[in-house]
Amino acid sequence: MNAPLLERYRDRIAGVLTCYDRIVIAGTLPGACYADGMTSFLNAKHIRIFDYPRFAEPLRDRIRAAAETLATASGAQVEFIGKAHIRKEDVVAAVIKSRGDHPGLVHVISAMEACSSYRPWHHKETGQTYLKPTPGKCLHYYFYFIDAELGLVYLRVPTWCPFRLQFYCNGHSWLARQLMKTGIDYVMADNAFIRIDDWEKAQQLADDLSPDVLHRILDRYAKKCCPVLDVFGQAYHWSLMQVECSTDLAFRSDATMKPLYAAISREAILSVKAEQVMSFLGKRMTPQLAQELDSRLSTRIEGTCIKHRMGKNSVKMYDKFRRVLRIETTTNDVSFFEHHRKVEHRDGHATRELAAVKKSIYSLIDLREILLGCNRRYLEYLSALDDFSAGSRNLDKLTMPKEVDGHRVKGFNFFDKTEHSLLCSLQRPQFNIRGVRRADLKPFLPQMSVASITRYLRRLRHFGLIKKVVGTYRYYLTRLGRSAIAAACRISEQFIIPALAV
Repeated sequence: MNAPLLERYRDRIAGVLTCYDRIVIAGTLPGACYADGMTSFLNAKHIRIFDYPRFAEPLRDRIRAAAETLATASGAQVEFIGKAHIRKEDVVAAVIKSRGDHPGLVHVISAMEACSSYRPWHHKETGQTYLKPTPGKCLHYYFYFIDAELGLVYLRVPTWCPFRLQFYCNGHSWLARQLMKTGIDYVMADNAFIRIDDWEKAQQLADDLSPDVLHRILDRYAKKCCPVLDVFGQAYHWSLMQVECSTDLAFRSDATMKPLYAAISREAILSVKAEQVMSFLGKRMTPQLAQELDSRLSTRIEGTCIKHRMGKNSVKMYDKFRRVLRIETTTNDVSFFEHHRKVEHRDGHATRELAAVKKSIYSLIDLREILLGCNRRYLEYLSALDDFSAGSRNLDKLTMPKEVDGHRVKGFNFFDKTEHSLLCSLQRPQFNIRGVRRADLKPFLPQMSVASITRYLRRLRHFGLIKKVVGTYRYYLTRLGRSAIAAACRISEQFIIPALAV
């Protein structure tokens, strides 16, 4: 088994960081987020069930007025986007480029999108009148803010009851602000850290993301952008919709990162099976799951991303700017995972046992360790795959031109007739014992002049294929030289020449 990647590339990795990435949170009003609850609310307020639309319309107008007021007060705009191909992120990025990244409201986008709602219903057999859930469509507002603590966030607010909110933030943006507060310098590309002056301290800060702080921020934006809480007399309940946790290996240069990613991604596509994905996610294989695996597992190549999906959860690997190898676990259903926690039973007593993770934002504390375990298991699996990236780097090193003392020295073409003859001559057994001189090579290379052989020997030294014995004119093949020349001769003699003869 290969050594772990972290150990194998210790000298070439600047730092390792595990941090929450994308976090999407849903906000619901506990007494209004389901049809029976809204029915009870209307009955308690003595509002006829069939007057439900009349009850919801003034609340819709409140939200619209709040959007216009917020935008005007901040010098922002409310922009309607009606075409699916226009990415909201691109629109907001252009606004930030012109306004700057100071805290405050950045932009408000409105769009007609699907929403869940209710419709009045009278059951003729029982004589009961109540609300039934129904899909619908209404105007949604996306309030984009640059938050002083979280960075760029948005709150998605529907204009129709029951006003289910959606909030987005990014853990890397939050961490960047923590690093600035503590005076730790860093370089960031998109949502990845290329350099951090103190990686250990950065990891400590990343582990301190507090659900209490997040809850306070969520309540503040809900009150500001969705002014209907006084009608329902409730605060929003916040639950996790989607959570991404990434482990980044930041390499010092792309010369190491590029061939490594090419090698292990190719192996991962071919070798990862359903059983492995289950183990990455911390689940045991059972006969029931084995029957479902074929339809639930997919390995996809999305650009430079290799993604293994199992149901609503996935483990993926991709490179960021050829400098960061990112291992990321994404869950769209945190209850898929289990941990030991306090479980309250219906009869009132409580026990501590293995149970599904709750969807509350306060599960972020325990979920961090669970998702880190998924990343770690995937990274350990990748460490066991064949890694030929060093060979790829050496091939580039030998065949690409390089600068020596201000002069450009061209690389070697292992299939050029003259160079191939020279390289094969260096491989002769007698030269392995006592070394080789220019005069020793001349009988085997009659077509080359003495001056030409001298120039070739100089090139071989520049590229590390031979080394000179101190105080003599003798040369020996290096380990790289023996490997490269042996491979070139074998490929030519055993594969290329026979294939061309046919």
